[in-house]
Amino acid sequence: MQFETQHVDALMALLRWRRDVRHFTDQRVSHDDLTVLQQAMALAPSVGNCQPWRVINVVDRALREKIVVDHKAANQVAADQYDEPRREDYSALKLAALDEAPLQLAIFTECDPAQGHGLGRQSMPEAVVYSTVLAIHSLWLVARSLNLGVGWVSILDPERVERILDVQSSWHLTAYLCLGYPKFTDDTPELERVGWQERTDIVWATK
Repeated sequence: MQFETQHVDALMALLRWRRDVRHFTDQRVSHDDLTVLQQAMALAPSVGNCQPWRVINVVDRALREKIVVDHKAANQVAADQYDEPRREDYSALKLAALDEAPLQLAIFTECDPAQGHGLGRQSMPEAVVYSTVLAIHSLWLVARSLNLGVGWVSILDPERVERILDVQSSWHLTAYLCLGYPKFTDDTPELERVGWQERTDIVWATK
């Protein structure tokens, strides 16, 4: 297939408007859209074609409440690492939407999958986790194309989440995602809007 300029423009628009969302409406994500997101992850590249991502759709209210408790504990630990006035700025941030996101996906990496027979990860075993992250990014872009928003909750204790969700010992938490329809859209990262950190130029060198 040959792609045209309009395809590039559409992809760049998705990248520009793919923001970390922390404010959701209560509109449910349809089964059809969830199926499309599953297909997007299945199309992601993975080292040795091992497809190491494992996904749990967390719908049980009691489990969700335990995730909220863990987030609050981890968030307090994080806040305590800062000195004032940065600590006050940090505490004012909304860093998760666990109380409102209609869809919540816990995404794990099977760290030693049989599939792929170890190809490509003998010297870089972390490539397995990178593969899961690529699958998450694929889901994220397709979610945006469906007018859905995604928020990545990284302020969690991975081992506690693994225990809460009672997963296999070889599964390790890579991401906890909140998904749904955003209350508003903006092409500027929220942390930049509130003055926490502006985007900067990346290092792109030639040798």
